Amino acid sequence: MDTLGLVWGISVHAAHISESRGARLLLLRLFRYCHTLEKVLVDGGYFPVLFTWAFSLFRCPVEVVKRVGNGRGFQVLPKRWIVERTFGWLNWQRRLAKDYEHRIQSSKAWIKIAMIHLMLRKLEK
Repeated sequence: MDTLGLVWGISVHAAHISESRGARLLLLRLFRYCHTLEKVLVDGGYFPVLFTWAFSLFRCPVEVVKRVGNGRGFQVLPKRWIVERTFGWLNWQRRLAKDYEHRIQSSKAWIKIAMIHLMLRKLEK
């Protein structure tokens, strides 16, 4: 996602694939098309191995969006709210509210259709 909340890459995979491995798959696809990324923001669930791997392969720094203070209660994290807002937009789509799909290609297609619908609504305004 970019800072507007628009999806640039989609990686749908089985549940047995870890988040770090899924992030690698997504970054490989993303950097194939977007060579000018300046920074990739991730949450704290990713290991340092992802940081060194992404920088050594693509020369793009990976930055963790960290909680401020003691981390108790709700906090609006910088740039993280954009991702959560986009997930909220996608959850308004009936087919994406639950995981109905049996095939990965179908899941990707419905996410793309939902983002096209979202972008068209934003252009309409």
